[in-house]
Amino acid sequence: MNIRPRHDAIVRSLRRNGTSTIAELAEEVGASRRTILRDISALRDEGFVIHSEPGRGGGLQLDPQSIQTTARLSVTEIFALLISVASMRAAGNLPFSALADAGLAKIEKALPSDKVRDLRRFLDCLYVGQLSPQVDISDMKAIESALLPAFETAFLQRLQLSFRYRDAKGAITTRIVEPQAMLILPPLWYLVAWDPAREDFRHFRMDRISKPEYLEGTSFRRRHVPFEDHVFPVRDLSR
Repeated sequence: MNIRPRHDAIVRSLRRNGTSTIAELAEEVGASRRTILRDISALRDEGFVIHSEPGRGGGLQLDPQSIQTTARLSVTEIFALLISVASMRAAGNLPFSALADAGLAKIEKALPSDKVRDLRRFLDCLYVGQLSPQVDISDMKAIESALLPAFETAFLQRLQLSFRYRDAKGAITTRIVEPQAMLILPPLWYLVAWDPAREDFRHFRMDRISKPEYLEGTSFRRRHVPFEDHVFPVRDLSR
């Protein structure tokens, strides 16, 4: 188990059980005693109040009111929050947008400089607009959770993206494209990409994309995407 899921599992176990020993936690998450001790120290640094009972049979207790006080979100997670806020704002359905923006600003301030740089580069690829009432959304499905992590790597490292795409008639093809932008036209989300095979831009509905995979060893240049007048960079919405 990786560090982050292991930390989450330890916190859940302490909240659920009240008191747990190092040995019990080690067995539950599949780690060594030494690793658990390091994890407990790291969790305390993040703001969790974890009490230790002395003695050989002593255990660990998490203060019921204890919460994490330092940001531990990845760039992808923060970007997911930002695009959710942006899509609701574009739809005109975000009555508490000022509070949401203030909260996201506090999260961004807690990020290290390299993550802030990645987040801003990611945001430069995000656009929002209004969906035409003529567009049929009766077949809209859920978007795969694997898309955003794959997009993050492909956008930030400028790697080509491969995926399966189901068109409006249900035909499925495998596409290899150069991702240039993400476009939110609530309730639909699109990947805007340059298609080398067709030598043109293409809009791919994200709910029709499956099995996304960035391609190591590939590269592409950033292109200017010609959007319609009603489409704006998400950064402009906060000005």
